[in-house]
Amino acid sequence: MAKSVNKVFLLGNVGKDPEIRSTPSGTIVATFGLATSDRFQDAQGNWQDRTEWHNLVAFKRTAEIIRDYVKKGSKLYIEGKLQTRSWDDKESGQKRYKTEVVVFDLSLLSGRDEGSGGSQGGYSRPASSASSAASFDQRPAGGQDDIAQQAEISDDDIPF
Repeated sequence: MAKSVNKVFLLGNVGKDPEIRSTPSGTIVATFGLATSDRFQDAQGNWQDRTEWHNLVAFKRTAEIIRDYVKKGSKLYIEGKLQTRSWDDKESGQKRYKTEVVVFDLSLLSGRDEGSGGSQGGYSRPASSASSAASFDQRPAGGQDDIAQQAEISDDDIPF
């Protein structure tokens, strides 16, 4: 048999909050839509944007990450494969088909506060005063020369 490839790479924005459910065996499943945009010139030479919507599904740990970190407006990079499901419609008795991207890997590209109503310009964190930061300093008192001991890292420094 000849070699075949079923691989999908997408970079886009989530259209609405993911739907999370569990199978009867307890496997977590996340389903959501991802929008990608394509720019082209029409017959008159004007630039047009076209949005394509993709149905995505993720399972197990990937679905948990989506549940915890992905929301409407999140920018994602997705790697997965195409899969088509079929079923008989209960009302009409007709065969129905749905093609989805099964997500294997994803990268969260939005900042923590981006997404529905968040800032568009990139990651930002709220400013804090030096006195409030010092009151939470757990380091031992004294002159520490190690730069790692002097660095102040908070949850706001983590990009996801």
